[in-house]
Formats: sequence, structure tokens, C-alpha cells
Amino acid sequence: MAVVLVLQARGLGELLTAVPALRALRRAQPRDHIVLAAPQRLKPIIDLIASVDTLVPTSEPAALRWDGPPPELAINLHGPDAESIAALSRTEAKRILSYRDPAFPDLAGPVWHTDTHEVERWCRLLESGGIGADRRNLGLVPPVSTISHRDCVVVHVGASAPARRWPAERFAAVVRHLLVLGRDVVLTGDESERDLALSIAARAGLPVGRVLAGEQNLIEVAATVAEAALVISGDTGVARLAVAFGTRTVLLFGPTPPHWNGPPQHLLARHAVLWAGQLGDPDAQTPDAGLLRIDVGEVVDAVDKQLARRTVPGTESGRAPYRRVG
Repeated sequence: MAVVLVLQARGLGELLTAVPALRALRRAQPRDHIVLAAPQRLKPIIDLIASVDTLVPTSEPAALRWDGPPPELAINLHGPDAESIAALSRTEAKRILSYRDPAFPDLAGPVWHTDTHEVERWCRLLESGGIGADRRNLGLVPPVSTISHRDCVVVHVGASAPARRWPAERFAAVVRHLLVLGRDVVLTGDESERDLALSIAARAGLPVGRVLAGEQNLIEVAATVAEAALVISGDTGVARLAVAFGTRTVLLFGPTPPHWNGPPQHLLARHAVLWAGQLGDPDAQTPDAGLLRIDVGEVVDAVDKQLARRTVPGTESGRAPYRRVG
């Protein structure tokens, strides 16, 4: 049995953009043993993708440890950097499929273009190796959970980088609006974001019991998102989970644009995507200037329209553009 090794040692959002590529690989290589090198914490979502045979826990390319025989094929779904190619080279794989890097001039592969949606990027890479890929194959089957938050509005208050964090007081204003509407609201985030979520809840008058940040494991977060009436979030892995489950969203983008990693065009009818049309520094330690141009009124308006569309027959079709604000 041939072994195919795939490297994607990034976060939840990045994993979800690789779903069509992983499924294309499974279809093309049904008898091969597909090994994914990715963070262990993502295993519950990897299981939902149903295209991977074995997970090799890998937090970053340099941490990849390969003790098996050389893979027949190693695929770099991590990035165009030399570190990830070097990690796959150390496995002595018979063939490596990757975007090019100047440090490896003898390795053939397509040229990396920044202005490309990540789903498209990974599908193109597989196609460069003769493996056809369906960009629309993004969906996940919702997980089973013993705790239900059906029809709640999920407000995901955090983000992995300060540049992508909308201000707490603005989230609180949106939550207050939802409470006036009589909506059931929960706040999500990871353990490091629990204090932030508690402060937003206090400002909005939301009971502490509705703060789920830091209280749920990944499969519980996924189930909550899948059951929600609406998810309000910045550019996060939770936002991409909502897209994968077909849950309606209001998404706030900046400093990177939604056409890089937001909902694909064919799914935009279910998503309200707001951004100011300006690029920024994704590594900045303060909220992006473009993200700050998205004000509370614009988010509330998008929320109201999304909740109304959910209850009106005949509003699920069509294609909405990304909405520029400010």
C-alpha cells in the first residue's frame, strides 16, 4: 500500500481551506494510505473531513517526525516556504508536490501568487500534479453533541492575531441589539479569550452562562456553530467552520481581503461579508485600520438582514458580492 504524506501544520481555518484538496486526493488515490501532518488539536475536524487515514501530530514543519518508509508522494499544503519543503525532503519521499521556492531550484511546481483564494490555491497545486479537484467540495457533516444551542446567534469575539480583532465595545453593542430582538446569544472563543468574552458579556448585559469561550472543546464549538441561526465573527477558523456547515454568517474582514480566504463566490448567498477594501499588516499588534472602518451600524444592519432572510422562503439562492464599507 502506497503512503501519501500531506503537510498542513497550521490552524483550523487553514485546514478547512484544504478540504477540497484532501478529498480530491482521496478520490484519486482510494487505495493509498493518506497521512496528514497537522496539529493534534484539529483531529476532531480532520475526522469530519473523512479523507485522512492517519494523523501525525505536527505543530510546525520543523516538528515533523517521520519514522516510516519514504512516502510515494509528499504534498505541501502548508505554504511556499523553504522550511516546509525541507521537512518533506527529510522524509526522502519519492516525489514532492509543492509550490516553488528559490531554495529548492530543482523542485518543479507552480508559482505562488499571493492574490489567490486559499481553496483555489491548494486545488491548483493538486491539478499541477495531475489530480483533479472540486473547489465546491467544502462541506462538513455536523458533529453529534450532547449539548445543544440550536438557533442561537454565535458571536465569536476573538481572533488569533490582534490585527483581526474587532473592538470589544463594538461586539458588546451588537450583542445588546440581539438581546433587544429577543435572540438567544452565546459568545465563543478559546481559553485565552474567556476574559475578553466575559467583559463583552458584562457590557452587553448577557448572562455569564451564555459565555462559552474557554468552556468548550473543538467538537462542541463545531456543533454549536453548525446548529446556530447565525455566526458573527472576524476572519477566523470559526467563520470557516460556519461556511463548511452552511450556517449563515456576518463576517468582518481586515487586514486581509475576503477574496483570499472568505466564503467562496458560489456560497456568498448565505454570507454577509464586510470589509473596507484596504489591505493592512496581518501581524500588527493593534486592530487593522480597515477593520476599524466597519462600524456597529453596518454590522447590525447586516445581522438584521441575515436573520430576516433565514425566515423568508425563497431567499437562499442568488449570489451576493462582498460588501465594502466605510
